[in-house]
Amino acid sequence: MKLQQFNTFENTKLKEIYASLIKPRMIEEKMLKLLRQGQVSKWFSGIGQEAIAVGATLALEHDEYIMPLHRNLGVFTTRGIPLKKLLHQWQGNKDGFTKGRDRSFHFGTSDYHIAGMISHLGAMLSVADGVALANKLDGKQKVTLAFSGDGGTSEGEFHEAINLAAVWDLPVIFLVENNGYGLSTPSSDQFRCEYIADKGKGYGIDSKTIDGNNILEVYMEVSAIATDLRSNPRPFLLECKTFRMRGHEEASGTKYVPQELMDTWAKKDPIQNYETFLIKDKIITENEIETIKQEITNEINEAVEILKHPETTSVNTATELADVYKPYTPYAIEKQGPTAETRFIDAIHDGLKTAMRKYDNLVLMGQDIGDYGGVFKITDGFVKEFGHDRVRNTPISEAAPLGAALGLSIGGKKAMVEMQFADFVSCGFNQIANNLAKTYYRWGQNSDVVVRMPTGGGTAAGPFHSQSNEAWFFHIPGLKIVYPSTPSDAKGLLLASFEDPNPVLFFEHKGLYRSLREEVHTAEYTIPIGKARWVQKGEEITFITYGLGVQWCDEVVQELGLDATILDLRTLMPWDKESVRDAVARSGKVIIVHEDTLTGGIGGEIAAWVAEHCFTSLDAPVMRIGSLDTPIPFNADLEANFMGKSRLKSKVEKLIAW
Repeated sequence: MKLQQFNTFENTKLKEIYASLIKPRMIEEKMLKLLRQGQVSKWFSGIGQEAIAVGATLALEHDEYIMPLHRNLGVFTTRGIPLKKLLHQWQGNKDGFTKGRDRSFHFGTSDYHIAGMISHLGAMLSVADGVALANKLDGKQKVTLAFSGDGGTSEGEFHEAINLAAVWDLPVIFLVENNGYGLSTPSSDQFRCEYIADKGKGYGIDSKTIDGNNILEVYMEVSAIATDLRSNPRPFLLECKTFRMRGHEEASGTKYVPQELMDTWAKKDPIQNYETFLIKDKIITENEIETIKQEITNEINEAVEILKHPETTSVNTATELADVYKPYTPYAIEKQGPTAETRFIDAIHDGLKTAMRKYDNLVLMGQDIGDYGGVFKITDGFVKEFGHDRVRNTPISEAAPLGAALGLSIGGKKAMVEMQFADFVSCGFNQIANNLAKTYYRWGQNSDVVVRMPTGGGTAAGPFHSQSNEAWFFHIPGLKIVYPSTPSDAKGLLLASFEDPNPVLFFEHKGLYRSLREEVHTAEYTIPIGKARWVQKGEEITFITYGLGVQWCDEVVQELGLDATILDLRTLMPWDKESVRDAVARSGKVIIVHEDTLTGGIGGEIAAWVAEHCFTSLDAPVMRIGSLDTPIPFNADLEANFMGKSRLKSKVEKLIAW
């Protein structure tokens, strides 16, 4: 489609578009000079692709969220972010959006309705789903736009996000900048379809391929698509053909690109061609162009003055640690009123239902959790009371619902994602480790998300339905990890998890679901996250444990008739160091017990802390019990041998005799 075909624009609008288009090019040209001078550490060039970012952003309403990538400077400039603020971000200064904690365009800002990228391609597409879902649930006629490169379409998260949006009719524009290369890998080595837009047929959604170097075509197409999606919500896959004239980033160069191809695309430069069109049709004069460029040059020159006074970062460790989690003051709800004998699984059901009634912005997502009620029937009956909008079946997918949960948080919602089995969370690990856990520390957006994790062995379910994988996440700052061992704790800790605005992984031992029952208060109450439970206090030996390990320890204590302390951690991150210190001091002989495999388990960290901080209270070496360092086997006898319980009694006797 030729530029001359767009004759419906007022001249003033065409000039405004030109100013928006030329601005990121001029800023980048300056940044490349600064890069050579060593004043900018790294740069991902968007030269040749500016029409897509600028045209798409101009086409959206100012409060519609965009998920850009690192070649989309035009998104930020078109949204009106001051260049000085961007420079602070690129320099890693405290006045940048990430306070020096992340680089280049790896940031977001709710003020400008932009959700920042992470390096893992495809990860932000499902976040766009969540934002779109929040808008849809609130009755807002808004679209969300998420960028992808052609290389990123090879990622599984690309498929999961589009498929989820298609199934849920979410108004998301998935915009693919097809520049022909994923770093140095040509499209012919990435996929076999001629057009990426052809993939839309497989998802049952509309799609289209357009000229990404034609600013007016991009603007018109995105405007039309957005208008349609606002009134008729559904996803759209838009492929914009383009080319980047520089390397993936400056250090990589362009030697892998045939010169003939470079020459061909140089003739399609979006800025030069648009400028030629404006001059030829007498829409703009050379003097007006110079005036626009001079105004931008003045803005750039004023902004780069900050580089003459390099910032000396004032490092404050307390601030760094405090910014890992969104601060909040828990509202403790004490236990009161009647109780009823309740199974572990029913306590979780009751806690979840209580949260749904309390928070009308809470959305549940998971495989089979709708009409079927989940594989463990925990959400049985929820659809009848709360409806399909808030109790949402997902496709067989882990990454997309977890990313959507972050998007729901951005949209002002609370979210719960149920992993059908904790083992399956490995398929969504990136979203938990790099989005949910890090986003608040990076740019101040909290992840108000609870991930429920049915976990543990003892049911002869084999290596992929019985793993204890809490230690996978113990090493990731930004997550909270809760692991109750009683029905009463399960309900109170679950309600506290929904109150907490930070991401909480809530582990539920499947072996306790129907085997354990106790009196549980029927009214709402909370149990503070981060506080251990004293199961019993004694002076002969101290057990530090959690989950099913609490039962193991209690059985050994009863069998051997020990005067023992049993401390149930309940929360694994943050764990209760003061209670551990007190428990160690009670006996001086400590054994740490968990179902997880021994090597790399959480017990190792606690044992190291006890050795460092409680050494003078110890009368014997700190001992540990965990399961064998093998995958968990299926055969019941093999599984029993795998479990640390089979070695607990002998280890306790050894410690007592020390």
